[in-house]
Amino acid sequence: MQAAGFRRWLARVRHLDRRQREQLLALLGPAIGLDRVCAAIDGARPAPCCPACGHRHSHRHGSDRGIQRYRCCGCGRTFNALSGTPLARLRHRAKWLEYLGNMLDSRTVRAAADAVGVHRNTSFRWRHRFLHLVKHDRPDSLAGISEADEMFLLESQKGSRKLRRAPRKRGGVAKRRGISREHVCILVARDRTGGTIDCVTGRGKVTVAQLRRHLLPVLDRDVLLVTDAHPAYRTFALEAGISHEAVNVSSGERVRGAIHVQNVNAYHRRFRQWLAQFNGVASRYLPNYLGWQWALDGRRIKTAERLLCVALGGFSTASPH
Repeated sequence: MQAAGFRRWLARVRHLDRRQREQLLALLGPAIGLDRVCAAIDGARPAPCCPACGHRHSHRHGSDRGIQRYRCCGCGRTFNALSGTPLARLRHRAKWLEYLGNMLDSRTVRAAADAVGVHRNTSFRWRHRFLHLVKHDRPDSLAGISEADEMFLLESQKGSRKLRRAPRKRGGVAKRRGISREHVCILVARDRTGGTIDCVTGRGKVTVAQLRRHLLPVLDRDVLLVTDAHPAYRTFALEAGISHEAVNVSSGERVRGAIHVQNVNAYHRRFRQWLAQFNGVASRYLPNYLGWQWALDGRRIKTAERLLCVALGGFSTASPH
C-alpha cells in the first residue's frame, strides 16, 4: 500500500465501532506475532553459516515467510536461520512466541495447546523441540564451594509402546524399599554463585564412574566439593585430587559452618514441586525438564523472545549474574 493511501486508511480507523476494531485486531494479531518471531530469529542468528558444508560465506537469496534466506557460496545450497536447528520445518511461526510465553508460565501440554490454538500433539512436539538446546545451556564450570547431591524419581516409561517391566498405575510405588534400579538418579551440582549443572546418571545409586564422567569435566581444579557421606564422592574426590568435605546427614548433621548441601537440596525441592504439576513425565524426557527448570529458576529467562534465542542456540543464559 502506498503511503498516501495508508494515511487515508488510518484516518478512517477511528470511525470503526468496537466490533470492527476487534475484528481488525484479530486480523493483525497473527501478522504481528510473525513479525516478532522473525525479529527474534534474526537477532539470535543474524548471519548463520551453511548447515550443509559449514561454509561461512553466503549471499542473500530472497525470504521465507519473513525470514531472510541465503545461498551458500561454497556448495550453492539455500538455507535460512532455522536450517539445521531443532526448529527447522516447524509450522505456525506466528504462534511460537505466544506458546513460549505459556512455557514461561509452566503450562501443561493441553493448557498451552488450548491457549495458543494448536493440537495437543503439536504442543507436545513444540515443547521438546524448543527445549532441545535449552537443556545444554549450562555454565562451563563450577568454582569455589560447590555442592553435589542426588535426587531420585521413580522410573517412568510413559508413552512407550513397549514396556520393559510390568505396568503400574501413575503415582505408583517401587516394589523394593529404598533406592533401587526402579529409580532414576538425577545428579545436581551447584556452586554458591547459583551456577548449576545437572544430569541423569542412570538407574540406582550414583557410582564413581558416573561421577567421573558427568562431574569431573565441570569442576574447577581448585573447587571445594561438599557432599553428603556417600562413599562414592569420597573415592571420586581422592582419585581426581579435588578437595572434599562431607556432612553426615543421616546422623542429623546439617550445617558445619560453610559446609552444607542446603543450596542443592533446595534446588531439588523446587524441581520436585515444579515437576509435580505435569502429573508424571517420561524418564527419557527428564533432561529437557531439567533444562526448562534451570531456565525458569531465578527468572533467568523472562521473555519469550529470549527463550526463543536460547532454543536456537543463540546467546546463553548460563551466567547467574
